Amino acid sequence: MLKLKPKEWAKQVVKQDEIDKYLINGKDFIDEETIFDKLDKNQNPDREEIRAILQKSLAIKRLDPDETAALLNVKDEELWEEMYETALEVKKKVYDNRIVFFAPLYCSNLCVNNCVYCGFRKDNSQERRRILTMDEVKEETRHVVGEGHKRMIVVYGEHPLSDVDYMAETIKTVYSVKEKSKYGDGIGNIRRVNVNAAPMSTADLRKLWEAGIGTFQVFQETYNHKLYNELHPSGPKADYRWRLYALHRAMDAGIDDVAIGALFGLYDWRFEVMGLLYHTIDLETQFGIGPHTISFPRLNPAGGSEVSRNSKYLVNDQDFKKLVTVLRLSVPYTGLIITAREKPDIKREVIKVGCTQTDASTRIDIGGYTEASKSQDENKQQFLLGETRRLDEVIRKLAEMDMITSFCTAGYRCGRTGDKIMGLLENCVEGKFCKLNAVLTYREYLDDYASEETRRVGERLIQKEIEEIKNMPFYKEHKLTQKFVDYYERVANGKRDLYL
Repeated sequence: MLKLKPKEWAKQVVKQDEIDKYLINGKDFIDEETIFDKLDKNQNPDREEIRAILQKSLAIKRLDPDETAALLNVKDEELWEEMYETALEVKKKVYDNRIVFFAPLYCSNLCVNNCVYCGFRKDNSQERRRILTMDEVKEETRHVVGEGHKRMIVVYGEHPLSDVDYMAETIKTVYSVKEKSKYGDGIGNIRRVNVNAAPMSTADLRKLWEAGIGTFQVFQETYNHKLYNELHPSGPKADYRWRLYALHRAMDAGIDDVAIGALFGLYDWRFEVMGLLYHTIDLETQFGIGPHTISFPRLNPAGGSEVSRNSKYLVNDQDFKKLVTVLRLSVPYTGLIITAREKPDIKREVIKVGCTQTDASTRIDIGGYTEASKSQDENKQQFLLGETRRLDEVIRKLAEMDMITSFCTAGYRCGRTGDKIMGLLENCVEGKFCKLNAVLTYREYLDDYASEETRRVGERLIQKEIEEIKNMPFYKEHKLTQKFVDYYERVANGKRDLYL
């Protein structure tokens, strides 16, 4: 079938009736006046009020907008220290001490949009455009698998050449790659493919579901209507509500794992945190489940974009740590993703206030894993990265912090998705299974890919985790201890991809 030219294709992307069905009296769920009012009236909260809110978070209950606004207004730095500690305690209660790893694969930088902060934007004549063939997707995947990764998020610009059919083909191609591990006789592969792509119709989203998509991720960028319009002057992305309800349509299409985010640095960070909370609330209200993860990327320099370097809303490291802390406390059962946009030092600090996922060995230029150039080229990628360390080094540094790396994808293949997994997270049960599966996949990594230095640190940590598992009443009560020990011994003897 002939592809429409980009300009004609862009005109038919937005389906107004698929927006209108979600509106209430013609309005969407982001009411800026209400957000500003709540931030204003909850200024100067007292210590006892904040401590009561922290206890609600520790009970793994989502905070309401007034409670979240109160946290955002805390000025007392000693109280912030209490909030940091509580955020980590909440994370450990729900997710234990594990960090899930993934790798992004950028498949195309062709785009019909003109977002002023993005290197991919249509009018950026400095960007070198490229779209991966399926053979190139396979080769890129081989390199990612060769690092030890088991999860991937595929990323696309919005363009007719990288439409939903291309996406579905790349997903299937990624899943098809099997690669012998660096050490031993293990076979590595990507066990879960998530997608970061532009909003699309419910019919197109069903195609992704049928292709075996994991999580569908769309970031609103900014929840401020007026500023959104200024930052997105043309293309389908110029339609605020088409993007705002992208994940509602995904739910309607059968994709029950969705992910939200905002690009911090475009507007006031406190407002954006409130926007993410209202997005969560509306998904929970309409579908009974909220986002599986929330992301909070900061604006990084992008080729040919002055806004990316000079926005008056750029978020400093101290405020960045605070906004992640409030997100962890506000939506205590949802995963939080910190990416390679961030430099190692701040990444370490923010992981300690409740993050659950991150990436490593990351390349975001098209074909970047295969070509493996040593320096970043802003005219070949969407933005510049802060984190360029290899997966092995990051895993070792986390182990030194007593945090175990997990490559687990078990919940998704056992049917623990959507309302099932959210219920298990809220009741602090899913993390118990995650602990078991983290150890099993960590054993795989240590044997198949780890350097000698990482293996030494990892062996100490994995033995500590096994002792904890053997002594936890939950596993004994549910007759899981012996099954775990059996699985662990089988993995240690070369069996792969066992999970509970």
